[in-house]
Amino acid sequence: MAINTPSEIAADLQIGITDQGMVRLYISNDTVDLPLDFAPDDAAEIADEILAAVQAAKKRGLSG
Repeated sequence: MAINTPSEIAADLQIGITDQGMVRLYISNDTVDLPLDFAPDDAAEIADEILAAVQAAKKRGLSG
């Protein structure tokens, strides 16, 4: 599946800190439990990428 492929898959996203000081993105649904751990600096880069995508989507008029 590519980034532009539509999907009907629903999942929950939880974001928090682990007891090891990592930032965890936890994605789950009925069939998947996917914990993704990132060092704080890497998580900050991901956050910047998400914010950049938000701004690009808003410029395209897709703000919902």
